[in-house]
Amino acid sequence: MKTFILVILFGASSSFAKPLADHGPMGSGLWRRDIQAVGGYDFRGIVKLSNCSGSLVRFQGAKDSDPGLILTNGHCVGGAFGGMMPANQYSYHVPSKRTFQFLDADGSIKPGTVSARELLYATITWNDVALYSLELSYAQIKKSFGVDAILINPARPNLEDPIQILSGYWQKGYSCRIDRFVYQLKEGEYVSKDSMRYSKGGCETIHGTSGSPVLDPRTRTVVGVNSTGNDSGEKCTMDNPCEVSEDGLIHVEKGRSYGDQTYVFYSCLDSNLKLDLSKEGCQLFRN
Repeated sequence: MKTFILVILFGASSSFAKPLADHGPMGSGLWRRDIQAVGGYDFRGIVKLSNCSGSLVRFQGAKDSDPGLILTNGHCVGGAFGGMMPANQYSYHVPSKRTFQFLDADGSIKPGTVSARELLYATITWNDVALYSLELSYAQIKKSFGVDAILINPARPNLEDPIQILSGYWQKGYSCRIDRFVYQLKEGEYVSKDSMRYSKGGCETIHGTSGSPVLDPRTRTVVGVNSTGNDSGEKCTMDNPCEVSEDGLIHVEKGRSYGDQTYVFYSCLDSNLKLDLSKEGCQLFRN
């Protein structure tokens, strides 16, 4: 997890899936060529957070009058007392005033910010996800910023599907395929289920790309959220996740990056498309 070490109201980040750290080469000139907007990517609906990346999303069937939603990583949110949220915990319907910036199609930052009214849900257990509800509706966002939300695909993606990862923090895009579905991804005390492993050569994401949407470029729908990657080849440590198979075998590969699937949100929606963790069959972490 590669976040900035930074604390915001209900919005601290950590070192997980790639928020930005305030130390190391990420802040040096060596990375300048990596953070330029790359041609060929459409950044409409992509947002920049103070420490991570994210996207303006909507569920299938959402109304234009519904409050806008921002998707990012749970580790970009932080715990109640700063730092990163502990494992086996979640936040649910927490007031928030966190702000976000929208990107234009070419990756440039649009003027102005939009504010959250609530952190609907966040966790780093099973899925590294967070969902904010905004003060403005989708229609108001469209009128004020000219931005449309990206649909969260209700279907599970498939092996070898093409994907794009668009970072609002770095204004940079990545392209590759889904290489494997990992039974468990372990990073320190954190465990994710059924994570997507990206194919080599194209999706070696860096710190600051945490929370970027993983898009199916054929439909331009969200199928996941970028989460983490193995920096140095260590086994199951922070910033060095390991893959754990059903029979307990551990695989580690330096440079591999991973994302978590987002179709699971639909299992927790009620008939009004409101998040309800008490719904039978809800696949998000709840205790």
